[in-house]
Amino acid sequence: QVQLTESGGGLVQAGGSLRLSCVASGRAFNTYTMAWFRQAPGKEREFVGAISWQNSRAYYVDSVKGRFTISRDNSKNMVYLQMDNLNVEDTADYYCAADRYGSTSRLTNEYAYWGQGTQVTVST
Repeated sequence: QVQLTESGGGLVQAGGSLRLSCVASGRAFNTYTMAWFRQAPGKEREFVGAISWQNSRAYYVDSVKGRFTISRDNSKNMVYLQMDNLNVEDTADYYCAADRYGSTSRLTNEYAYWGQGTQVTVST
């Protein structure tokens, strides 16, 4: 079992950057596919991107490609979401999720473990 804790959210102006972090407790972090999801007010939770446990290759939803980067540091049990050129549509609560030996699925029900979320607000 793994527990996830996100940090790094906040208020940023459009065009700015933020880096979110997620630390995982527990063992064998290197066997978990890690993902980021987000949920804007009144909307469903949506996939942002994921990084594979097998080869650390990352995949993204089209709306963030070229602006967001996911990375992981298995020695620290950490996964990061670097967000650049933010716009107001990126405003949401951001969640870290984990799936042991998982594929880089876009489906929320594929991920067994979730953090509590961190809020990102992008202002004009």
